[in-house]
Amino acid sequence: MKILVAVKRVIDPYVKIRVKTDQTGVETQNVKMSMNPFDEIALEAAIRLREQGQAAEIIAVSIGSDACQETLRHGLALGADRAILVSCDTSLCSLNIAKILQQLVKQEDAQLVLMGKQSIDGDNNQTPQMLAALLNWPQATFASELLLENNSVQVTREIDGGLETLALTLPAVVSTDLRLNEPRYASLPNIMKAKRKPLDIIPLDSLGLSLKDHIERISVTAPPVRSAGIKVDSVDALLDKLRNEAKVL
Repeated sequence: MKILVAVKRVIDPYVKIRVKTDQTGVETQNVKMSMNPFDEIALEAAIRLREQGQAAEIIAVSIGSDACQETLRHGLALGADRAILVSCDTSLCSLNIAKILQQLVKQEDAQLVLMGKQSIDGDNNQTPQMLAALLNWPQATFASELLLENNSVQVTREIDGGLETLALTLPAVVSTDLRLNEPRYASLPNIMKAKRKPLDIIPLDSLGLSLKDHIERISVTAPPVRSAGIKVDSVDALLDKLRNEAKVL
């Protein structure tokens, strides 16, 4: 079985975000970048399936500028067999990304697509669902447990009432949640091996897709600065503040 894992290059989750002065986006120059944490979990899930003998090949896919090669090399160091970069210098909406992934899934004849439930920059949680709809494949979202048996995949996901278990017939699309696993670290030997693994760069125009902008970003602003809290001397003073100032009682 061939597994396609979509990964995205995002600002490192431990870096403080700064909005550009012209409010066109967030500052990415000289900022540490990394693989989207949810996508890293999806890649770990694919690697574990291959280690169990249930997958033959793992293909890491990213869409973006040439800088995304660094993210893909990291994926290769973690255990992906090869990588594909769809070269594109413009920002794409979730639907256009799903259309690109649909084309790659067909070209590679993948039987399972794994990706994070959302990226930590756009935070849209849309691409997996859109991809499943375009492919007309069954889907499972927010996977916290993954089990592959014969020609089906069993996915456990968290819902408001507890846990829900779904059985999907392959091919399928699965998006991963934080509780699915803990990604491994790339060892130095694997980092060196990753430099020799194939990484194909495909121009977006070569896919023959007709893409149009569905979303326009008007401006990006930082959240308002919160005022500092205060201390009160007694419970009566607290109740007075809640009643007369905050007006929540």
